[in-house]
Amino acid sequence: MSRRLSPHASMDDSQLLRYSRHILLDEIGIEGQARLLAAHALIVGAGGLGSPAALYLAAAGVGRISLADADVVELTNLQRQIAHDMTSLAENKAASAARRMRAMNPEVRIEPLAERLAGSRLAQLVGQADVVLDCSDNFATRHAINRACVQHSRPLVSGAAVRFDGQISVFDLRRGDAPCYACLFPEQAEESEMRCAEFGVFAPLVGVVGALQAAEALKLLMGIGHSLNGRLLLYNALDAEWRAIRLKRDPRCPVCAAG
Repeated sequence: MSRRLSPHASMDDSQLLRYSRHILLDEIGIEGQARLLAAHALIVGAGGLGSPAALYLAAAGVGRISLADADVVELTNLQRQIAHDMTSLAENKAASAARRMRAMNPEVRIEPLAERLAGSRLAQLVGQADVVLDCSDNFATRHAINRACVQHSRPLVSGAAVRFDGQISVFDLRRGDAPCYACLFPEQAEESEMRCAEFGVFAPLVGVVGALQAAEALKLLMGIGHSLNGRLLLYNALDAEWRAIRLKRDPRCPVCAAG
C-alpha cells in the first residue's frame, strides 16, 4: 500500500466517527483503517456473491473499488442479489450496485465497469488492484482471473455457491509457495458448469460466501490475521456444516509452476 496513501495518514473527524468500530479493534486501529482507505479492490461480478462483497467493502472504507459486470438486473436476481432492487430492473448490475455503494459511503471511489473482463483489459485492471475478488459464475472467467492474478502476483479471493453448497478460498499469489486456482481446478479438466439458473441457489448462501470474501479481502488489505490461503472452506447450508480442506501448490501446474 506504500504506493498510495501512507498508513499513517490522518483521518478527519467524520472518518474517525464512521470507522470507529473498526478503530476500536486492536488488530485494526487507525493504521489498519488508513490502509483500507488507501487500498484498491477489484470485484468481478455484481450478482449474488458480488452484492454483499461490494457492499461490505464500501461500508468498511476501501478507498477505491472497481466493480465489473456486463449483465443487467432481472427479476429472478432479486431473490438473492441484495445490491439491487425493483428500480434496478434492466439496469447494468455494476451501475446498480455502485449506486447502492455510494449511498452507503459517498467517500469511497466506485468505478462501475459494464463489461465482461478478459484478455489484456482484465490483466490491466488486476495489475492496478491490491486485491481481486472473483464473484463470477463460470469457470472460463475464473481461470482468466486466476491467470491475471498469477501474472501480476495479486492475492485472489475466490468464492462460489450453488444449491445449498458454498466454497471460498484465498490464493495469495504474492507468496512463492501459494497454490493458484488452477492447482485446485485444472483448466483442462472437464468440469460441468453448475449455474443458479439451472440448479437453483438458497438465497442466504450467497450472502454467507460473499460476506466471507469481503472479510478475507479486508484482512489481506490490512495485513491482519490468517487468511484462507492454502485452505478451501466448504459450507453446506442445508445441514449447517463447515469443512476445511488443505491445498498444496501443484509443481506441474501450467499456470503457476516455475518455468
